[in-house]
Amino acid sequence: MDNQDKPDLNLAVLIDADNVPYKMVKEMMEELAKFGTLTIKRIYGDWTKPHVRGWKQVLLEHAITPIQQYSYTTGKNATDSAMIIDAMDILYGSKVDGFCIVSSDSDFTRLATRLRESGMKVIGMGEKKTPEPFIVACDRFIFIEILKPHIKKEKTGTGSTPSRSKKEVIPSKIKQLIAETIDDISDDDGWAFLGEVGSLMLKKQPQFDPRNHGFNKLTPLLKSLTGLIEIDERESPGRGHSKHIYARLKRKSK
Repeated sequence: MDNQDKPDLNLAVLIDADNVPYKMVKEMMEELAKFGTLTIKRIYGDWTKPHVRGWKQVLLEHAITPIQQYSYTTGKNATDSAMIIDAMDILYGSKVDGFCIVSSDSDFTRLATRLRESGMKVIGMGEKKTPEPFIVACDRFIFIEILKPHIKKEKTGTGSTPSRSKKEVIPSKIKQLIAETIDDISDDDGWAFLGEVGSLMLKKQPQFDPRNHGFNKLTPLLKSLTGLIEIDERESPGRGHSKHIYARLKRKSK
């Protein structure tokens, strides 16, 4: 989002090793660091099992503490229980402002809800297969798939130049979300401050992210909707050259 998240929170990161890919841990940690200081970083799994072997090296590189949880019973997810117990211990015993729950498992839906009830900010992260109940239980949910690098180097006759990722067609339901949100908070002339638009959209749909649709920020996404949205960039009243961006639904010509 465009400067909506203030990186001044102390956050506890709890990772479900069974339900997220270890190859993306660098990108995951860098993304979560945008929201605040990662004061607690723990990952849960049965480290005697071969399927979590890939995590071992990346844990050292990113100072993530592994928590051993044996699978006592077949068919029961002991990792989930360990994460939930630790989360409640951290909630009552540590000075954190929020939690980052990294998993694609809907079993953490109630945990996310409970943490938010206690005033915690909850950021979820998982793959696009994550069930909807867990997604909407978080303040914000980030799909791991969008964290892959969007800029690649292409060889040309004059050296290497970055190429942009291909923009996707914006789904009609996203256009509707944008239009309804602008209408909800617009002034008498129809203009809505872009920062407030983005914040309200996240409250309505925690998984909304311009990167899901090929854009790094909300502003260029809205600018691409030339038939629906018009943009007004206004000079900031303070010092510097910053601008305040406003959006308005295009009025139909008579």
